[in-house]
Amino acid sequence: QVQLVESGGGSVQAGDSLKLSCAASKDIGSACMAWFRQAPGKQREGVVGIDGRGDTTHADSVRGRFTISRDNAKNFLYLQMNFLKPEDTAMYYCATTNGRCLGTPSLLLASLYDDWGQGTQVTVSS
Repeated sequence: QVQLVESGGGSVQAGDSLKLSCAASKDIGSACMAWFRQAPGKQREGVVGIDGRGDTTHADSVRGRFTISRDNAKNFLYLQMNFLKPEDTAMYYCATTNGRCLGTPSLLLASLYDDWGQGTQVTVSS
């Protein structure tokens, strides 16, 4: 099992940027990892994922605005969010597979992931 701790959330204005971080307790170098979000009254949705080779998948709603990256040496996952919109308001979670994960088309499916963080809140006001 991998413990994940998110940080970097906050309250911002529309058009602002935020960078979320996710610290993992174990080596994540070959794992698939992703950021999900859940707004009040809505289902959890995949935002952007990255596999063990560095290939990424973005939800249409964030493509061109959000960028995922990872630092395998430090066991960190990041989410750079630019041009934030009020509809981006949600609790953001990072998730990881508990093992090697390459070339999957399912990076935005929650069922792919084994371990989840507790979340960090992002609130965007207009």
